[in-house]
This record gives sequence, structure tokens and C-alpha cells, in this order.
Amino acid sequence: MVDRLEQEYEGKVLFKRLNPEEDAEASSIMAKYNLTSIPTFMFVNRDGSVAETLIGAAEESRLRQSLDALK
Repeated sequence: MVDRLEQEYEGKVLFKRLNPEEDAEASSIMAKYNLTSIPTFMFVNRDGSVAETLIGAAEESRLRQSLDALK
């Protein structure tokens, strides 16, 4: 589902997948934002402000709503 959304929103939204078990940068980002659960979906506006964070599995419609609300 995330792959499909990434293709649909290409050029509008940058998707970044983080795997803290394989990537030191991911661990650093998770620590910075105090993220402890996987999956976590963090929606960040262009100005760098966090618009919303969803923890756990999310319905596609909920993800679309959050993506469409980004500024």
C-alpha cells in the first residue's frame, strides 16, 4: 500500500523509509523525534514542521488524508 501511495504522490511528497536495525541515520532520526514504535508514519510539512504522527498500522484512506493535508 505504501509503495502504491509513493507512486501516486511522486513529485508531491517525499517518502522516506527508515529501518533502525539496518541504518544508523534511522536510529538517530527516531531518537530525535522520540519514536519507538514500528510502523510509525510521520508527516512533515515543507517548512520542516511535523504535521502529524500516526503510530501503528493505518488504513490507506487515513494515510491519504494525512498526505493531502501537508503544506
